[in-house]
Amino acid sequence: MATRRILAVMSEFGYWGIELVGPLRKLQAAGYAFDFVTPKGTRAPCLPPSRDTTYRDPPLGVCVTTPEDKAMVDAFEATDALESTLNLSSLFPERPYYSAPDFLRKLEAYYLARIAAQKKAVAAYDSVLLVGGSGPIIDVVNNQRVHDLILGFHAAGKPIGAICYGVATLVFARDFNERRAIIHGKHVTGHCIEYDYHDGTGFVGTDLNIGPPPYCLEYLLSDAVGPEGQYHGNFGKPTSVIVDYPFITARSLQCSHEFGDRFVDVLKHDLKRSGW
Repeated sequence: MATRRILAVMSEFGYWGIELVGPLRKLQAAGYAFDFVTPKGTRAPCLPPSRDTTYRDPPLGVCVTTPEDKAMVDAFEATDALESTLNLSSLFPERPYYSAPDFLRKLEAYYLARIAAQKKAVAAYDSVLLVGGSGPIIDVVNNQRVHDLILGFHAAGKPIGAICYGVATLVFARDFNERRAIIHGKHVTGHCIEYDYHDGTGFVGTDLNIGPPPYCLEYLLSDAVGPEGQYHGNFGKPTSVIVDYPFITARSLQCSHEFGDRFVDVLKHDLKRSGW
């Protein structure tokens, strides 16, 4: 049953403004409402460079935040939309350690609770959106509860959208028994190595600067899709958005509006394949 609602998964360490607001505006115009969730329920802050029209992207050598995008993000941030951010840790259970006392009973209880949480999420939302920025590297990409949320939508055959470093989450969202990426055999896009930083854009709320990204997303995606799939970096092309149902993946911030258009096409017009 269509709910006309989308759940946006965001980082408590910062999101890139237009990578949420771009697709959000397109989807809202198409009649979809949004809820927002972070790993522990803290409101996701907007990364300062994503609202700075003078910020010069080092790999591209140009200012990447347009005045129009800044205005959209500023208008969104002026609302109270993120004040009711949901807490994923209260919605999904944590998988127990193997060393935990009475492990088998706890694991059985975890799976039952996970099934219930997945059914509830899938019934409430038509799709899930994994928002990008540097923040997801810290608390989203390798988050077991986020993985379980995604696995629920994947099992239900519902669309899963991801942009920039949000795409990395799809590499690690694996069934705990099968251990194979759900994007195996699929066509995807994501941050290509030519666009990787030598020095990071930072994380809101910390003094951490880890330098380059802790992994090369292109290599992770290329390995995860396997020989039957394909990673598409589309280096040199202004945008890169790939639809290989149920996945909608976008390379980076420049793709935000096109990403929104393809998201609408998937939800409203049954688009199954696009971009390659």
